[in-house]
Amino acid sequence: MKNVLENIIEPPLDRKIANRNMDDRVQDIPGWGMDADPENDPTYPMKHSNGADHDRLNYVKAPQQRQDMEVLRSIERPNITRVFGTSTPPSGLSGAIRRYAYKFSEATATHWMTLILADRVDVIQGKINDLKNGVLPNPWVERGWNAEWKYNRPAFVTRMTVTALVITAGIILLTRKTRSKQSIANS
Repeated sequence: MKNVLENIIEPPLDRKIANRNMDDRVQDIPGWGMDADPENDPTYPMKHSNGADHDRLNYVKAPQQRQDMEVLRSIERPNITRVFGTSTPPSGLSGAIRRYAYKFSEATATHWMTLILADRVDVIQGKINDLKNGVLPNPWVERGWNAEWKYNRPAFVTRMTVTALVITAGIILLTRKTRSKQSIANS
């Protein structure tokens, strides 16, 4: 792979590639092939090529981080990555859900949706843990509503009004269904 990346496209060939991408059928697509023309390189002011762009393949790998807790890894990887996060090891129900998610490939929706579910369960576990330790949740502070009230009051009031209306409509619908079921059962 290294040898392939280090091959340099010669000047006549780069014009051929640029012209091949500029045929008639793509002229009406905005931005099509904008990076194919070497004279029209959109990264020019920021990128100053020194010819050693592929030297990054010869870097020294970081030493393997010591593993002193459970680290979940993808089934696509034979080993754990050299460096990994240790701030929140899997625990409780959310940890079990995460372990289940890592039985699936990262290319599947099941893997990612299960991890999202585990995140939501972890939030609930955190709230329960706070209550066990005598810390009452303060959504006003935790959700940043102080800043919203101070800097974006109209949007905040609109959002809270809509939320209240949706909750009220949901309660009304649920009580209507309960009443209709009770009236059918009584008759």
